[in-house]
Amino acid sequence: MNRLSSAARRAVFAPLDTEARVEAVARRLGDAIVLGLLVDGEQLPGESDLAGQLGVATVTLRESLMALRQQGLVATRRGRGGGTFVRAPADTLHERLTQRLLAYTVEELRDLADHYAAVAGGIARLAAERADSPDLDAPRRSLQDFADAEDATARARIDGRLHVELAAAAQSARLTREEIRLQTEIGPLLCLPFTDDEVHRIADKQHRDLLDAIGTADPPLARGLAEEHVHTGLRQLIEQRLKEAPG
Repeated sequence: MNRLSSAARRAVFAPLDTEARVEAVARRLGDAIVLGLLVDGEQLPGESDLAGQLGVATVTLRESLMALRQQGLVATRRGRGGGTFVRAPADTLHERLTQRLLAYTVEELRDLADHYAAVAGGIARLAAERADSPDLDAPRRSLQDFADAEDATARARIDGRLHVELAAAAQSARLTREEIRLQTEIGPLLCLPFTDDEVHRIADKQHRDLLDAIGTADPPLARGLAEEHVHTGLRQLIEQRLKEAPG
């Protein structure tokens, strides 16, 4: 069951730029699937509704869905109870992310993480300033789900969902979309070390400290914790990059 908050889901399905093409639509939906924002078996809205939400022509959406089918990320069923359904096979996620990681140099990873830390810190500060207790219900559920997750794939997807939920709690649609964009670029990579239970434990502790700082309305502390969380992940990721590198 996908328990992503309504604010975060609105960001996933927000209209694309007017010049968006087939590739942009496929990338938006494909990234949401890889991140676990759209979960395996979930039915997408009907073609006309989804095209309207994304602000594209129906023919553009159909071509995008065809591209996603070719990638194995969605499947279409005909007849009664039919529609387009998400396919997110867990066994291919780690391999895809490892290949993406190897395409980056260490310097590029540091640059990405610096940018992500700045955005994550800003989101955490705003969430601490703006979020009411109900705004944190979804992140709290994701926090528990993350703690309970036993395999790296589940941990990675829940971690991405948690960070998008925190962005939604900052009550900025633009920042939520930027969090989703950065999650697709570096967020899943930062989760690769989650195969190590100790890494999972450290991330869980950092998540809890961050959510506590937001819940107690401490913007400076929340910002610092969010930035440290990203940079901790970077250090772990660089170790992973060096371990996975050929030779």
